[in-house]
Amino acid sequence: MMMDFEVQPLCTESYGSRSAQHYQPLPDGSLNCVPDRPEDQAYRSLRDIFTSVFLPQGYPKSVSPDYLAYQVWDTVQAFASSITGTLATQAMLKGVGVGDETSTVTAATVTWILKDGTGMLGRILFAWSKGSKLDCDAKQWRLFADVLNDVAIFMEIVAPAFPACFTLIVCTSGFFKCIVGVAGGATRAALTMHQARRNNMADVSAKDGSQETLVNLAGLLFSLLLIPLVADNLCLTYSLYGLFTVLHLYANYRAVRAICMETLNWARLRLVLCHFLRWEKVPDPALVNPQEPLLPGFRQQLSMTLGAPLHTVASSVADFQKALEGNSTNHLIFFNRAAGTISVLLHRQAGSVDVIKACTHTLILEALLCPDVSAFLVERESLLDLQHKLHEGPCNKDWVTVSEIHRLLNRIFPKFLTGLTEAGWIIDRNLLGPEEWRLDWTVPKKKIL
Repeated sequence: MMMDFEVQPLCTESYGSRSAQHYQPLPDGSLNCVPDRPEDQAYRSLRDIFTSVFLPQGYPKSVSPDYLAYQVWDTVQAFASSITGTLATQAMLKGVGVGDETSTVTAATVTWILKDGTGMLGRILFAWSKGSKLDCDAKQWRLFADVLNDVAIFMEIVAPAFPACFTLIVCTSGFFKCIVGVAGGATRAALTMHQARRNNMADVSAKDGSQETLVNLAGLLFSLLLIPLVADNLCLTYSLYGLFTVLHLYANYRAVRAICMETLNWARLRLVLCHFLRWEKVPDPALVNPQEPLLPGFRQQLSMTLGAPLHTVASSVADFQKALEGNSTNHLIFFNRAAGTISVLLHRQAGSVDVIKACTHTLILEALLCPDVSAFLVERESLLDLQHKLHEGPCNKDWVTVSEIHRLLNRIFPKFLTGLTEAGWIIDRNLLGPEEWRLDWTVPKKKIL
């Protein structure tokens, strides 16, 4: 008489985040693989195929926690952009003379070459003027790129209605679209770097491309059904453009808002520092990111230059010596109240923490120009006293206030830095975007024989 008994597994195995499977020994000495839930094998197989094709290996542990929310909304915006792009393409082809017997191939070719040439020029100029800033404010530039893309598509749709200005309109549109290409591509790379958590930036980028291709294919199939309906119906064309543009902008806003970055830029550092001064506690990235402004220049009281050259801020030895007085850090502050500017000089040996400290120094100085300093809990009396000196004292004594802020900063910054680390902020690198100028004011004097 044989008795049933439960065979104990030799080991368990899993692939990433998938359910575990067990290995049991059989009487003949071979191994038997037993999944946790055999009835779900078909469903798991389809899901696993989809995951392996369109999601990075090791998902979700190999990417940032905000990956799925961002990709969902990014997929929606890509679909909407694909539809409006199709409407623009139809209008452009009509504008260059497709279907018009009076139009020539030469005229259409010249128009297209001018459009592409103008766009190439725009690509170079924009990359030159804003390329170094795209990493620092990736969210803002990502949203900017999508808004500008909708503007460019609108110009292409309405261009056939203005035959006399058609070439000018499409060249301007091409100029805008190439700016979109630079801003969109650069910010996509910055966000991919943020999302990749296992040195798998290439895999995340490749799978993002696969997702976008799938969405564009779906948009293409939808467009095949849509084009016959809008071919000779301008009212429907404009209505569909408006509908999908609203969807595109909303999805982009939600996608950008879903991003939770742990590196500090000016906007996030300003929010973190303000919260710290008010409540004596550093907020975590999940609390700060939804408050980050998406419009450039928002809430900025002063014009700040990080990593400025000495000749732009000091014209005499006395000015330089005033900045050095009482300084024990790797940065110097030059404040011009009349011009509303703050210039920060960085030492040659300044690292990421030194840059964060320098920016904290400037933001405290900026906070003193606001009337709500009394709401701060950290060093309230000292801040109120400094605010009084800043507002009541003459401009030529501002360097004294800057020096006193420096001493205040030395008291509070260690606690602030510890709070940043404990809250989950990354401090060994930052997105504060300093210029490349570095100064060494500790050069030893040569002895004169």
